Amino acid sequence: MTDDPATVTKLDELMAAIRGYDDPHRAGDEWKQVYRLLQKTSLPSARVGHTVGMRDLGLLAELIEELRAPQGPAAPPDADVPDAATCKRALRAFRKRLALTVLDDESKLGRGPLSKGSGTSSPAITTPVEWPDSVWAELVSQGKLRYIGHGFYKLPK
Repeated sequence: MTDDPATVTKLDELMAAIRGYDDPHRAGDEWKQVYRLLQKTSLPSARVGHTVGMRDLGLLAELIEELRAPQGPAAPPDADVPDAATCKRALRAFRKRLALTVLDDESKLGRGPLSKGSGTSSPAITTPVEWPDSVWAELVSQGKLRYIGHGFYKLPK
């Protein structure tokens, strides 16, 4: 993971190119390059994916500013980062809820006599509300969950 000045310079150039379009959504090639560059940085992948997916120039400018002026080692540790035991309990609850959702989806009860469960292979669910969003963000950053948008998460393949 690099946050070098060359990456920031290239991102500035791509942002200027995107601003050259009447509609930023039409700058597909530039957004692809932005995504590739941001994936190599230390920024959270969920924020990168959201920014590029929404093609939001305001959020892109914020990400570039974070890369330009990263917080130094003197910054206080993040108090919202949950401990390993909390993450483990939350992930266990997520897996239980996911298993129940899959069983309910595959059940034939309550459906027509000629229908069967949908049989989705990898469903996405909302997270249990007993844990704050910081726990789920930490599990995403650890690679134990994938955020797919609109509050839905799924297990990585």
